Amino acid sequence: MGSLAERLGFSDEDRVLVVSCDELGFSHATNVAVYDALRLGAATSASLMVPAPWSRGAAAAYRGEDIGSHLTLNAELDLYRWGPITQAPSLLDGDGGFPRTVADVWEHADLDEVRREWRAQVERAIYWGFDVSHLDVHLGEVELKPEFFDVYLDLAEELCLPVRLPALSEQARVGFPFRELASERGVLAPDQVVALGTLLAGPATLDEALADLPPGVTELHAHPAIDTPELRAAAPDWTERVGEQRLLVSGGALSAAIERSGVRLIGYRMLRRLMRDAPAQASRLA
Repeated sequence: MGSLAERLGFSDEDRVLVVSCDELGFSHATNVAVYDALRLGAATSASLMVPAPWSRGAAAAYRGEDIGSHLTLNAELDLYRWGPITQAPSLLDGDGGFPRTVADVWEHADLDEVRREWRAQVERAIYWGFDVSHLDVHLGEVELKPEFFDVYLDLAEELCLPVRLPALSEQARVGFPFRELASERGVLAPDQVVALGTLLAGPATLDEALADLPPGVTELHAHPAIDTPELRAAAPDWTERVGEQRLLVSGGALSAAIERSGVRLIGYRMLRRLMRDAPAQASRLA
């Protein structure tokens, strides 16, 4: 079938990049930063955190951008809490919000409640007017247990939406062939995922880091926010969020480095279109 890049219309040697922003809806500071990055900066996609306090505000500001559903089962911060939008006792901790850790979710969550909660989050995003482009998962580890992955993959297949997955090289660490399972069911994902903070953590410059990206489709994801007192009080990593916002906005270093690098930019809608144009999917959706 060829590489994902080739199936998307690029050459097998092209470096193709999805620049995504997680946690739209986390706060007003996040909403401002994410929409600025999408409309004025380097971002090509984002994902909405429906249970978070400012998700309805994000919906009110939506103008048709490429936005997926940031499926959420955790509320990891001590002072800033959110919880399920369905009746889901197994998804609550002692504070009445989602558990703080992935391990707690894995230990206590009822899978039927997980399925209902994740579906409800996507359905609410659609009800609010979002043209949901893909699925990813808050904290990025919850889905990497086989029974939770089955729920994730079922939802992606049913809605014909691409997903975020770790690279093929991570399968040995995780312990099951999640990439093969997704491929067998026609669910697409970028070839690898890199956090913007990780990309900047080494000694390489931004230009050097982009030049070192391998051929194929990479998702570069960030958590931008503008600097506000509420953000500083709620998020211990507020300095990183503000720094990522400065990189992403128009005139920021990331846009300039991408332009110099020759990397090809896309959003998740291109992957969704490819999935939905596949003969089996087209027949099912007809």
